[in-house]
Amino acid sequence: MQVAILGASRNPERYSYKALNMLRNHGYKVVPVHPTLKEIEGVPVHNSLSEVKEKIHTLTLYVGPRHIGSEIDAIVKLNPGRVIFNPGTESEELKAALDSAGIPYMEACTLVLLSTGQFEKDSAILN
Repeated sequence: MQVAILGASRNPERYSYKALNMLRNHGYKVVPVHPTLKEIEGVPVHNSLSEVKEKIHTLTLYVGPRHIGSEIDAIVKLNPGRVIFNPGTESEELKAALDSAGIPYMEACTLVLLSTGQFEKDSAILN
């Protein structure tokens, strides 16, 4: 399964960096997205969601609501199997767009879902 990380970081203190490594350790192919980075831990970074051509099972968000507004169309066009709003990324505008497009979403912490074995379980409805 491929998991896109919007707001990926190469700073080891950032949760998006920790999520990238934890997802890889759990066997997921990660697709990091950041406007200026070229790679993180040897993984090529897409500079925008529009560059992502792979089918994305899960899009996990690590950007605040003030930055999500400009990404809504790209997120809907990406048509991921689900979107995870990590704490602090909640956007009512994006939720409404996802509802309209029929894209499931959840408010959760990717790190907690992975740590407790719920990441895969919560995605079962998508298979």
